[in-house]
Amino acid sequence: MARVRCLLAFLSLLLLVISLPATTGRVLVASGDAAVESRRYAVIFDAGSTGSRVHVYCFDDGLELVHIGSDIELFVKVKPGLSAYADDPQAAANSLLPLLEKAVDVIPEELRTKTPIRVGATAGLRSLGTDKSNQILQAVRDLLQEKSSLELVDDWVTVLSGYQEGSYLWVAINYLLGHLGNKYSESIGVVDLGGGSVQMAYAISEKAAANAPNVPSGEETYVKELFLRGAKYYLYVHSYLNYGLLAARAQILKVATNSYSYCILGGYNGVYDYGGELYNASSSPSGSSFTKCRNEVIKALKIDEPCKYSNCTFGGVWNGGGGAGQNTLYCASYFFDRPSDVGFVDPAATSAIAKPSDFMEAAKHACKVTMNTVENKYPNVRKNDLPYVCMDLVYQYTLLVNGFGLKPRQNITLVRQVQYGDSDFFGEAAWPLGSAIEAVTSQKINLKQF
Repeated sequence: MARVRCLLAFLSLLLLVISLPATTGRVLVASGDAAVESRRYAVIFDAGSTGSRVHVYCFDDGLELVHIGSDIELFVKVKPGLSAYADDPQAAANSLLPLLEKAVDVIPEELRTKTPIRVGATAGLRSLGTDKSNQILQAVRDLLQEKSSLELVDDWVTVLSGYQEGSYLWVAINYLLGHLGNKYSESIGVVDLGGGSVQMAYAISEKAAANAPNVPSGEETYVKELFLRGAKYYLYVHSYLNYGLLAARAQILKVATNSYSYCILGGYNGVYDYGGELYNASSSPSGSSFTKCRNEVIKALKIDEPCKYSNCTFGGVWNGGGGAGQNTLYCASYFFDRPSDVGFVDPAATSAIAKPSDFMEAAKHACKVTMNTVENKYPNVRKNDLPYVCMDLVYQYTLLVNGFGLKPRQNITLVRQVQYGDSDFFGEAAWPLGSAIEAVTSQKINLKQF
C-alpha cells in the first residue's frame, strides 16, 4: 500500500508539471552552462527475468525529452538477469557494473549528484522469494553507493509491483505518442509480455470503474485514478505472475498429461530450467501439434476457471470491462521479439501492425518443424529457445484470443520502440520512462520555474 500511495503522490505532482502547454516531440539540443543546469537526468535499471537493461533519460524544464548523443535515451542491456545469480548476490550486483559505467559516462559531472538512480526488478526476482531477492537488492544498493555518486535512496532499489510495471508502461507509451491529456477513449492500451509476467493496462470509463469488483485486503485493486495533463483517467491494470513467456513454458509443461508435451518440437528430449526448478521437456512420439498444444496451453491458462464477475480474462481475473481505451492496443516485449525472431515481423522495424491470427499461422508452421530442421528454418531464434518455438507462438496466440478476448482478425501494434511525437526519435516501449518521469518530478525542485 505504501508503494501505491507513493505512486499516487507522484501522479499528483506530475499533473502540476505536465499540465503546461505541450510541445510533444520537441527534442532539444541544449548548449551552455545554464542549459546544462536546467536539464534533469534519470537513470533507470530494468532488472527483468531474462536480462538487465539501463535507460538514461534527460528532460528539460517542461518535461520534454532532450536527446542524449544521437537519441532521446541511452539504452544498454546485458544477459542474464539478476535472478540467474540466486545464490550469489554479489555476482548479481556486479553484473550491473558495465551498465552503470555507461550510464554515468553520459551524465555531466556537475549533475551526477542530482541525478536519481533507480532499480526496478520484475517477475524474475519476485519468483526467487523474499529472502533471496532481498539479499540481491541489498548487494545492488551497496554497489551503487560505492561505485557512483548518483542520488540513491534505499527504496529506489526494489521489486516493482505488477501495478507499477503496467501503469508505468501505459504512462510511457501515451507520453511518447502525445495522448496524455486527451479523452480516455483516445488513449492507447498496452500489453507487456515479459519473461516472468504479463501486464495489461488500459483506461476505462468512469462507469466501468465504478463497477470494478472489490479485492481482498492487501491485494492490488484493479483500477486507480490518475490525473495527467489536466485529464482524469481510470486505469485498469493487472499483472499475471507466472504467465510471462518463459514462466508460461513451465506452466504448460506442468499440465501435460503424458511424459511428453505436444508443444515440444519432435526429436527433442530434455529438461526446462525455470527459476531453479526442472521440468520434463520431451517431445511426443509424433512430434509437436498445433491443435494438441493449444489444448495444453488452454489448460495452463485456466481459461475455464470459474469467473465471479461479469467478464474475466483467464484464471478468474476481471477483465476491466473492455471499452474504447482498449480499442488501440500496443503489445510489447516478447510480443515483438518472438515474431521478429521467426520472421513475420521485420527485426529492423520499430513496430508492426499485426493480428492475433498471424501468430496462429506462424504457430501452425512452427509446429510442423522438427529439431533436425528448426535451426535452418529459424536462424534468428536463439539455440536454447528452438525446442519451444511452437509452444511460444501457440501460447501468444492463445493468450491474446482466449486469454484477453481479442478477435483473431483484430489489428494490434507490436512495438519495440515508439516514435516521440512528430520528431525523428524513438523511445523504447518499456516501463522505465514512466519511472523516470516520477523520479525527476519527485525531486525537491522549485515548481515555480515551470
